[in-house]
Amino acid sequence: MTDHIEKALAAKGIDLPTPAAPVASYVPAVEMNGLLHISGQVSMLDGQLITGRLGDNMTLEEGQEAAKACGLMIAAQIKKATGSLDRVNRIVKLGVFVNSTADYTDHPKVANGCSDIMEVIFGAAGLHARSAVGVASLPLGVAVEVDAIVALKPE
Repeated sequence: MTDHIEKALAAKGIDLPTPAAPVASYVPAVEMNGLLHISGQVSMLDGQLITGRLGDNMTLEEGQEAAKACGLMIAAQIKKATGSLDRVNRIVKLGVFVNSTADYTDHPKVANGCSDIMEVIFGAAGLHARSAVGVASLPLGVAVEVDAIVALKPE
């Protein structure tokens, strides 16, 4: 496989992070019947967790950046699991969890941070179905967590 997507990202100045190791009893990715299931990736930038709660101590823009960081980590996990981002046929679905107050309602706008970077990375193949929900807390106090289902091209 060639690495066309990675070369395009480099030309745009986008670097993928080092894939995060699991913090509990699970694996980062499972491939089954042509689908790659990516475990929830928490908001992290340069090895530092992005923590906070939307509607309390984080702005919408900060939440979007946290979601974007999750998207970049998903791409890093895809590459680690498959060897190349070029194996992606389609990002099928994202599940976005937003650490937020009970009255916060901009979850879809926060989730756009991840959705938009999927389109930047994968083009039309990055367009996906999605859920975006608010939760009372997330692991390690992070602001956003995103899991993914990815359709792969045959090897």
